[in-house]
Amino acid sequence: MPSPPLLQFAIDDPAAPDLVPLIDQLGRRDGLSQSGRAGNTLLAELTRPGVTFLTARVDGVPIACGACAAHPGYVELKHMYVLPACRGLGLGKQLLEALEREIRKNGGDTVRLETSATEGPAIELYERAGYRRCPPFGSLRGVCMEKHLA
Repeated sequence: MPSPPLLQFAIDDPAAPDLVPLIDQLGRRDGLSQSGRAGNTLLAELTRPGVTFLTARVDGVPIACGACAAHPGYVELKHMYVLPACRGLGLGKQLLEALEREIRKNGGDTVRLETSATEGPAIELYERAGYRRCPPFGSLRGVCMEKHLA
C-alpha cells in the first residue's frame, strides 16, 4: 500500500463554502439531505452545541471529516467520512486518531460509536484501533462500539 498523504487536521465550520461538496456526499451516505429527514438536517446536527467537527485536508482540499459529540459520561464519534476516491490509503485511521486526540484534549476518556452492520471496512478499522462491541446506547440500534482512551 502506498504511504498515506500528509493530512492537515482542523476544527472547522461544517457550513464553510469549501466543505459543501464533502458535506453533501456525507449526507447522501447517511441518508440526511440538506432538506433534512424529519426536520433534522445534517448541518443542524453538526452545528449543535457540544459537537466538534474536524476536517482533514491535503494541500488545502477537504477530503475527509468526522465529528464527536459530548454526552454525560462519554463522547460519541459521529459521521466519519473519507471521499471515495481517497479510500484505501489509511486516511480513516489518521482521521480516527485525530478525533481521539481532540477528545483526549477536551478531557474525554470513553468513546462510543454506532455503525451499520453492512460497514465491514469501518468495523474492521474500529476493531484494529481497539474498539470493542458494546450494548446499544441512546436510541441507536446498529453495531455499537466503545473504547476507553488511555
